[in-house]
Amino acid sequence: MDTQPTAAVSVDNPYGLAALWAGGDIIARSVLVLLAIMSLASWYVMLTKLWDQSKLKKSARVVEKQFWTAPSIKDGVERLKKGDDFRVIAEDGLRAASHHDGRLTDRIDLNEWITMSLQRATEQVNSKLHNGLGLLATVGSVAPFVGLFGTVWGILNALVNIGIAGQASIDKVAGPVGEALIMTAIGLFVAVPAVMGYNWLLGRNKVLQDAVRNFASDLHAYLVGGVRVDSGAVAAAAAGGARPAGAKASAE
Repeated sequence: MDTQPTAAVSVDNPYGLAALWAGGDIIARSVLVLLAIMSLASWYVMLTKLWDQSKLKKSARVVEKQFWTAPSIKDGVERLKKGDDFRVIAEDGLRAASHHDGRLTDRIDLNEWITMSLQRATEQVNSKLHNGLGLLATVGSVAPFVGLFGTVWGILNALVNIGIAGQASIDKVAGPVGEALIMTAIGLFVAVPAVMGYNWLLGRNKVLQDAVRNFASDLHAYLVGGVRVDSGAVAAAAAGGARPAGAKASAE
């Protein structure tokens, strides 16, 4: 007797994200839309912050190669791109050193005046680095609770419908409850990358902030004392008695 092969029968899953959206009420759909917006916003922040950090890191390398090898601060500023954060700091320091006169500054010595100007410029750069990180922290802490709220709401509706129908079989309970748990999974899917991205970007920010502060400190020493005081220069001066690079500083 010949036997014919049994054709595979594909059964559409009545539960899942598509079914959750199709059969969900306004609250369930609002939760899904909110989680989608939070996910897109967090990824946008992570990608844009990574791009900004990469540009600032590249600028730090350019400063070491071009700015500090210039014959004067003014020439060094001209070698940097317009809008560059390091150029903004250098311009503020140069402006403070060149305009230390007038009624508002005649009672403040040059050292303190340059320090305040460089500190303000440095804080502006640090503030720019931290822009958007608050959103990542918020998404990482709030998204699981938003997903949990969607799950609780879905389970509540499922139990109400089961109670109205008067049927409590396993397929009537497990299906809607499992469908509602998708909300929690989505909440975790949104929160985990946001938390990891926040911690990663925060660590990269610390390295860049140190580079900005070191640049401002070297620039301050150069404008006030005519010497770029860094660890390598100090060590060389202590060992061989040589003057650090840039001893003949010129702000013009």
